[in-house]
Amino acid sequence: MNYIDFHAHAFPNALAATTIPALEKKGEVTAALDGTLDSLLASMDRSSIKQSVICSIATKPQQFQAILAWSHAIKSDRIIPFPSFHPESATVLDEIQTIHQEGFKGVKLHPYYQEFYLDEKRLWKIFDLLSDLGLIVVMHTGFDIGFPRELRADPEKIVSLVKQFPDLKFIATHLGAWEQWDEVHEKLIGKNIYLDIAFSLQFLPPEKARKLILDHNDEMVLYGSDSPWADQQTTIDQLRALDLGSVWEEKILGENGEKLLWGK
Repeated sequence: MNYIDFHAHAFPNALAATTIPALEKKGEVTAALDGTLDSLLASMDRSSIKQSVICSIATKPQQFQAILAWSHAIKSDRIIPFPSFHPESATVLDEIQTIHQEGFKGVKLHPYYQEFYLDEKRLWKIFDLLSDLGLIVVMHTGFDIGFPRELRADPEKIVSLVKQFPDLKFIATHLGAWEQWDEVHEKLIGKNIYLDIAFSLQFLPPEKARKLILDHNDEMVLYGSDSPWADQQTTIDQLRALDLGSVWEEKILGENGEKLLWGK
């Protein structure tokens, strides 16, 4: 089976050397890898993962071109880059068009690092264009381990957004909203929203994680590790320990991601 990690991170070597220690300190976490592409590929080999989606985050508007260039440089049969733009960029709509025209399948956005709230109307033009172009949006949702607990992308805001843009290919990361899982079950489960399991299963009682997943649409749950912040194989093992059955496992680990990316 073609395992697809739909939520991973990697950085140019020099940037990884400074970024990973800084983020470890900020979030009081220990990374599983050093943040380089080589270490991710080695991890993929160990875990029999065929492809990983690399999620970049533009923390400033002027980072767009560098992230776009990096995305082109690392793109391969195994690495699927999702570039990023900053919502405050004066040329944000042109940048989204460029991402689409240059063949990328989606983008990554992060309400904390990019300082926005998911329900702001100023973002509607952005989501409208992303929806029209069919670009996949990997969105950090829920709280973030490195930031104060503001409701920037909570389940209520997610529901409001997808109601406004019903055709948007929206992935609510961290099993719908990190450390807001009761509200996820109440408001998101069963909706037309993709969930990834990145950096989540280790924080949930297995029965609670199992119920969240099994109560959702079986074609809209995706495997993601959030590597280097969690180990890819460990996340696979945590998923299998939920005893969802082979049909669910195969859909989450690869089939759903493949269909979303390639329409297969």
